[in-house]
Amino acid sequence: RWQKIFMIPLWSKMAVFWNKMFLTIIVLLIVLFLDAIREVRKYSAIHVNEKVANVNTNAFDHIQMKLFRSQRNLYLSGFSLFLWLVLRRTVTLLTQLAKGMASHAALETQVNDATEAAKKYMAENERLQEALSAKGSSKRKDSVEATDEKLKKEIEHLKAELQKTSNAFHKANNEVTAVKKQSEGLRREYDNLMKEYERLQGSLNEAEDKKDL
Repeated sequence: RWQKIFMIPLWSKMAVFWNKMFLTIIVLLIVLFLDAIREVRKYSAIHVNEKVANVNTNAFDHIQMKLFRSQRNLYLSGFSLFLWLVLRRTVTLLTQLAKGMASHAALETQVNDATEAAKKYMAENERLQEALSAKGSSKRKDSVEATDEKLKKEIEHLKAELQKTSNAFHKANNEVTAVKKQSEGLRREYDNLMKEYERLQGSLNEAEDKKDL
């Protein structure tokens, strides 16, 4: 059902637009991140200079407020940029996993068809061998031997195709397993990042509370 939904032509037409939108958001987040770094350096230097100069309390508190806001913007833009990249990587891995599962099913069907065809030819070969042993005509024998030789070649060809298909099936299975492992590792990394983000958010809230006091 989901494959039918995502195979709608509308999504392929919107793919170019979404890719451009993703790149635009990445560029915007990078600009905000660099601007936050510049602001942090600027107000950190001013904070040190004003502290040494022993200026009035209001000006010093105003500089501290600017420094705090720039640091907050730095954390937010940095985590947003990183999480946006993680989201993009997660979508890519899920897409690769879906394609791997689809190819896995197609290869499995192909292997089953090749196996059934090989069984059919082997049964036909056995039937012809029984007919050869029952009839003593040399002419028929030569004809059946030629047919038997042809069937043997076809069986060898089918065995080679079956082996090739089986190797491709195992390769696809290994790729699917690798993608699953990458997705699991990415999910754990995402959980750790969210915990770190919540911890930093709590620290920022405590700092704001202290600032208000």
